[in-house]
Amino acid sequence: MTDATKPSVLRTLKAVAWSFIGLRKASGLDEDTRLNPLIVCAVGIAATFVLVIGLMVLVRWMV
Repeated sequence: MTDATKPSVLRTLKAVAWSFIGLRKASGLDEDTRLNPLIVCAVGIAATFVLVIGLMVLVRWMV
């Protein structure tokens, strides 16, 4: 594996962010198959937590 294809935290964050939006290229899907599923799940849960807390803070600020 070269440095460009090694899984990293940044690649995992990018994959999770694209999954939240629901858009992904076929080439991105091929890259995602190299990611560690446990890390993807952990990042996904953490991102969901941050999103929910951010929305709660935004609503509280608006109201």
